Amino acid sequence: MSRAQAESVIKNIIREIAQECAVKGQAVSETLVAFMVKAVVLDPDNQFNVERTLTKDDVQKLIKTCVDRLLMSASPSLDTIKMQVYFDMNYTNRNEFLEEHKRVLESRLQPVMREITDSRARTREELEGLYRKIVSCVLLRSGLGSPTDISVVREATAALQSVFPQTELGTFMSLTKRDKERQLRELTQIVTGIRLFNKECGKGGEGIDNLPSILNEAIPSATMNIENELNSTRLFISRYTALVERQEAELLEEPEPDMLRQAVINCRQHEAFLKVLLNDVVVATDQVNTLERDLRSVLIQLQNTIQSKTAVPTNQVYPKFISLAKIWTGFQDEMVLLSVISNIQANLEPFTRSHKEVLQDSVLQPLLTGLILRTDEERIAETSGLEGRVEHAPHFKNLEFLFPETTRNFNQLPLQYKGFCGYSIAVHDRLLLPGNPLVGVLRYKDHFFCFTSKEAAVKFAADPDRYIAHIAEAAKRSPELIQLLELHMQFSTITPYGKSAEPGHMIEKPLTKRDSGIQTEVHPIESHIDPDYEWNEWEMRRKAIKLANLRTRITHSVQTDGSNFRRNNATQIYLPKTQDTQTKREKGTSVPKPRVFIAGLRGCKSQTTEAYKVDLTLDVDTHNDICD
Repeated sequence: MSRAQAESVIKNIIREIAQECAVKGQAVSETLVAFMVKAVVLDPDNQFNVERTLTKDDVQKLIKTCVDRLLMSASPSLDTIKMQVYFDMNYTNRNEFLEEHKRVLESRLQPVMREITDSRARTREELEGLYRKIVSCVLLRSGLGSPTDISVVREATAALQSVFPQTELGTFMSLTKRDKERQLRELTQIVTGIRLFNKECGKGGEGIDNLPSILNEAIPSATMNIENELNSTRLFISRYTALVERQEAELLEEPEPDMLRQAVINCRQHEAFLKVLLNDVVVATDQVNTLERDLRSVLIQLQNTIQSKTAVPTNQVYPKFISLAKIWTGFQDEMVLLSVISNIQANLEPFTRSHKEVLQDSVLQPLLTGLILRTDEERIAETSGLEGRVEHAPHFKNLEFLFPETTRNFNQLPLQYKGFCGYSIAVHDRLLLPGNPLVGVLRYKDHFFCFTSKEAAVKFAADPDRYIAHIAEAAKRSPELIQLLELHMQFSTITPYGKSAEPGHMIEKPLTKRDSGIQTEVHPIESHIDPDYEWNEWEMRRKAIKLANLRTRITHSVQTDGSNFRRNNATQIYLPKTQDTQTKREKGTSVPKPRVFIAGLRGCKSQTTEAYKVDLTLDVDTHNDICD
């Protein structure tokens, strides 16, 4: 059988099961039928051999078994599965829901937007009709009043004319389709901000609800409803858990043990979903408080900017009007989210009626006599002391127990089985008891397990694989545990025919995963060093500024009439040589030096000085004879 044929067979089986249920007066979704098919195949009591191709008898048996289980009355197990399918199909996280909500609004506004952007109005009547369509589009997008209310339309028209008079339709018509859509969105935000500001000033606000005050009343009411239902569900959990423990201790058969366990699972799933909804309400509360602070801040800024002025620059007020519109859109989103949360909470309640009908107070009250009902918090508190912790023993050498003082981010560990004790699920036949991480969190194969007591932790750690296998078998008998305990990875081998490894098989062998490594050459390609490369961002900025400055500079030159005839001249000269003369005989002459002596300057006793000049210069001949 080919994959396409096998996939067609599965679709036909699901379709036939849904049709038979509809004939018998029970409408079921294909998602619920597909989940039930998977549950029936997993249940070992049904004896389906998934290693071979299903025969016609197997198909008929599968269809009959699924129809019988889907038509069961007063079955907490079936109600739990229906609850899970409903929650998965209707609940999504906050961001995804808001994106989907905006997408739906845009799709609903597309016909109106298309009429405006594709309009080819020419006459005066056509332009007036186009303007009315723009007003209607602004009202529909903003959600502030109905386009059929005359007072609302007049107020919105007046606000629109103050920022987009009818005389500007010609310019609007010349824009491209994308620019028209962008301008319509901006006009919607500005008009919305103007109307909200006028409402704050007491000059308008027709059709605008006071969303902050409505939310301040609705959120506490929704919180109280969820908490009351959560407390009621926890009371049922305490009663059913106490009865299961008493049955195991005293070997009682009333009420039916399997029914009690199904009721516990149903209540635990309901509790988990209510916690998710309550957490969303808490987030909505914080978001509304933030929006209220922003709203007050923007309104004060607008009042300080305008202050009864007749004209204010648009670049000062338009951004504030847009901010005001965005804040109001946030209030509208919170209203929608709160409505969806309340609707989901109300629709979850019918899935909890079966255990209330089967296990009525008149049946349970005599059995509860003398029992002490303990909440999850009280059970955890009993084992939170130091004496309740797991002690490291030699036989735990291959295992590791984690504690708050030795583990970083201990409270954020992803606990297996949603924090329920794996030992209790395996040993006490699907009994869901909350584990206490303070006892010690067992780390085994990168999974984290917590337990109700030290004894349970020690026994589980002695042979973890055996207990994990027991939990998987319990999930096959109660398929609602697959989602509640998040066992999807453990049962991920169940796939539709079209995705299976072997045609005709509903189960494929799990993929084996292992750690592997590879080593490569450090630099297989010859490196290239760019001399102009710059890694420093500031150096690149400096060069960019330098280039930008050069682009603004101009080189100037001047030429005169005289310089027009000039040219560069160059002259080269040869320096004179140094010359010497040498004679054969060296000869020189000498003349006597004149010498004069004046006598009578010293030693005279007379009052007058009588000096005599005596020439001592030799004659030339005498001088020459002396020199020779």
